[in-house]
Amino acid sequence: MRGSVQGVGFRMAAAAEARRLSVAGSVRNRFDGTVEAEVEGTADAVAAMGAWLAQGPPSARVDSVEADELELRGESGFRIA
Repeated sequence: MRGSVQGVGFRMAAAAEARRLSVAGSVRNRFDGTVEAEVEGTADAVAAMGAWLAQGPPSARVDSVEADELELRGESGFRIA
């Protein structure tokens, strides 16, 4: 995610939303000022998480999202990296 996404509680809010949706994976800040998330779960839950990530918490401003489909890792739980 690009925009005003670091220093605004984005990762904590994303982890809470991931738990609510029962998806697994991780979210982390990148050195270039973006946030990266990896999400695993049912198709509906992943789509819902993707929609949430595109908006973010009220304190954030998401300007753009890039999404790639990756090979499943078999993650359990959601962590802030």
